[in-house]
Amino acid sequence: MTTRRTREEMAQCVARDIPDGSTVNLGIGMPVLVLPYWQAAQEIVVHSENGILGMRALADGEAADPDVLNAAKQPVALERGGAYFHHADSFAMMRGGHLDYCVLGGYQVSANGDLANWSLGQPGVAAAVGGAMDLAVGAKQVYVLMEHQTRERNSRLLRACTLPLTGLGCVKRVYTDLATLDVVGGAFVVRDMVPGLTATQLQAATDAPLRFL
Repeated sequence: MTTRRTREEMAQCVARDIPDGSTVNLGIGMPVLVLPYWQAAQEIVVHSENGILGMRALADGEAADPDVLNAAKQPVALERGGAYFHHADSFAMMRGGHLDYCVLGGYQVSANGDLANWSLGQPGVAAAVGGAMDLAVGAKQVYVLMEHQTRERNSRLLRACTLPLTGLGCVKRVYTDLATLDVVGGAFVVRDMVPGLTATQLQAATDAPLRFL
């Protein structure tokens, strides 16, 4: 198999595809890696589930404020004009169609855009879907950032998800360490692949049938 994208390279791919002026939520996990790749001039307004609008990454050498954290409890900072607010208000923004994009992590995505990202279905393991279900149905565009395969080299892009679902038919685009794929008409359409990877190799790494532009 060819060289895979690093998580930082995957995050850069997402950042490049979000239009200037968008309002975006970044989910817990790999999605928070996207934040440093936006510049203030792009005027991208970043929302965090725990009650921040106008979130930005800390600048080099900038001291962290222990009271300013993202949903993953990592230190961040606030853009000029940004705001903090109650968790309930944050969920009203998420559910009310006020977010142009959300970027979520994922365990599985199906060919018709179903998302599973909150439970591995392990007996005796307590899990909660949290705000992911609100983002999945409330954001105008749902992008997923995840590894293409599990550690056991099983595909995460499936004909049908086998894990508990977060949302039905909600995913529009998937970014992995091997490719970027759109969900169109019940199929994964490959937008790009890592250099050196062939269509045959990508299909071999993917459970769901692929369409190539």
